[in-house]
Amino acid sequence: MLISEAVSEIRTQNLVLPEFQREYVWSREQAKQLLVSLTRKYPVGGLLFWKTQEPPELKNVNKMPEKLGAVQVILDGQQRLTTLYMLVTGEIPPYYTDEDITTDVRDLYFNVADGDFQYFQPVRMRDNPRWVRVIDCFNGDSVGVFSIAKKTAAGDIEAAFQLSEAYTLNLNKLRGIRDVNLPVQVVPVEASLDDAIDVFDRVNSLGTKLTDAELALTHVTGKWPEARRTIKAKIGELKQQRFEFDLTFMTRAFVSTVTDHALFQHIHQTPRPQLEEGWERLSKILDYMVGILPNHAHIHSTRDMSTLNPLIPIVRFLNLNGGRFPSDASLRRGMHWLHVAQIHQRYAGQTDSRLEHDVTIVNREDSPWQSLVNQIVDQRGRVNVLPDDFEGRGSSHPLYRMSLVLAKANGAVDWFNGLSLDAPVGGAYGIHSHHIFPQSKLYKNGFSSNSHLDRQVVNAIANRAFLTGDTNLGIGNSLPEEYLPKVEEQYPGSLSSQFIPMDPQLWKLSRYRDFLRARRELIADGLNSYLNKLLSVDEPPVTQSLSDLISMGEGRSLEFKSTLQWDVVESKQNKGLREAVLKTITAFMNSEGGTLLIGVEDSGQIFGLERDLGIVGGSQDRFLQLMNSLVADRIGIAFVPYVSFRMDAINEKLVCVVDVSKPPERAFVSGKFYVRIGNMTRALDPEETVAYIRE
Repeated sequence: MLISEAVSEIRTQNLVLPEFQREYVWSREQAKQLLVSLTRKYPVGGLLFWKTQEPPELKNVNKMPEKLGAVQVILDGQQRLTTLYMLVTGEIPPYYTDEDITTDVRDLYFNVADGDFQYFQPVRMRDNPRWVRVIDCFNGDSVGVFSIAKKTAAGDIEAAFQLSEAYTLNLNKLRGIRDVNLPVQVVPVEASLDDAIDVFDRVNSLGTKLTDAELALTHVTGKWPEARRTIKAKIGELKQQRFEFDLTFMTRAFVSTVTDHALFQHIHQTPRPQLEEGWERLSKILDYMVGILPNHAHIHSTRDMSTLNPLIPIVRFLNLNGGRFPSDASLRRGMHWLHVAQIHQRYAGQTDSRLEHDVTIVNREDSPWQSLVNQIVDQRGRVNVLPDDFEGRGSSHPLYRMSLVLAKANGAVDWFNGLSLDAPVGGAYGIHSHHIFPQSKLYKNGFSSNSHLDRQVVNAIANRAFLTGDTNLGIGNSLPEEYLPKVEEQYPGSLSSQFIPMDPQLWKLSRYRDFLRARRELIADGLNSYLNKLLSVDEPPVTQSLSDLISMGEGRSLEFKSTLQWDVVESKQNKGLREAVLKTITAFMNSEGGTLLIGVEDSGQIFGLERDLGIVGGSQDRFLQLMNSLVADRIGIAFVPYVSFRMDAINEKLVCVVDVSKPPERAFVSGKFYVRIGNMTRALDPEETVAYIRE
């Protein structure tokens, strides 16, 4: 097929792009080299089309125009065709929108004198008429060769004629690429969609740049055409919460949700209903994760993580446990494993096989965390951190990001404005990495910027603290012996919260190496203490019988509610009654915890849940699912682990027992803050709320 013919077929939508194809991913350099090869008559590969009268879902085509016969679906060669279409026509091909083209190659220029291709360079090209835009070269008479030659020859007409002949020859070489015939192979019209994807898979497995994740997503999109758009929309949604997940991670998480595996190929044959149902679960799991990671792991964004791979076994675990951690102990152990997996780089090598192995452990064990940690012990010999682990390590090592997590967990604040590092904000108050001993001073006092080893010492993790951008710039090149005493005076404890050695003698430039040694020990001890604390699970409270609870009567940590949403007066459902239950739950959270009995009147008489259960079809499971959803949706996903529900019976009447523990964060419902005062739930106004939290 001639390139000019291919361009025309794309314009008229006789050549179309299936939704399962990846986006335009070529770089500007790849686009330039394609034209270099074509003008030199080098081979650039062939094209693969699928001829079909029943095309799959197509990119940017809501409805195919009426056609006689079959259309041709591009299976291989779309990167080349897209590049050629943009450079020959100056337009975006109809199967893409402007937003789909993240790399625009159309500012490529051609030198008519020597046939060189370069992207626009103002200094080099502005006053040189020999450089013309490639797209203008294909646009009729846009390029006046003789006019260019006259300017180049400085008015010498004879020289201008000679130059114009040479320029025309080069220009015709470029224009001649439209007549280059690209070999085409065609999957026959009788092939099915599965056949076409199988061919696409085989072609792209023979040395092209499609990754396993891209091939997996191709198979998913072939069965569920909206999948790629749906996943990318979720990526954009999570990015608003500072968590930037790419398509590779999302595809891997998708695989681990709908299959028992972490390897991409296991999703290839999954049918559409299972894919859509699995995506609904994964979407909720991701919402839950970005809710718990800041509060329970002090991870406020993906920038706080050195790798996303340890989240995959967690996704699998949550998928097997109804989308949440079943208990606070399980949550803490999961966060412990997440941290040590990053610190010790569990997936730095053999990523696929190790992820598959760890997902298998999650499938096999109800509480897999110790077994997962044991894999790291087998791999690294230990999980505890030693001071020497920090030596020679800079900002590219996982311990650097873990140092920030540790500082936030330790209640660190900015040294000059008191802002908590555990509540990230943008702009001037975004978190910066600060050299405690300034680089410039160190390089002038015994360290060389030309020495790799010296640069490691100057930029060591132990010479880094975390401050807001405004403070970091304000400190400038001050030595620690000058500014650290002021910090400690203004915000007592703020230095120790970032593990600064408190001996002022170590703040002197001459004691820099001693400072690093002392701080490495402090950080290592602090990190081990933080990790061990995650494993120290409190003794579970003694569960009292339902009759004992009722006999105690309502008090600060115990309350009765007749129903969840059955209006006893009106004898019908009243969803507004749910608010009273949620108020009580948040009040317990903001106090010292407590127990709520639903199905018990204020007097202690058993009302039962018969009518509430009737609203949800008589199912206890649906009632408990509703309770979980109300907490997640109205109070917050991060608070779900602090509420447990169970059914108990007395005198053959069911009662829902809601046990609430105190979370580390304050809870709100409908924008209001509730606490327990005696046996009452009371809402505090904003001023009272601030005072209560501060106290």
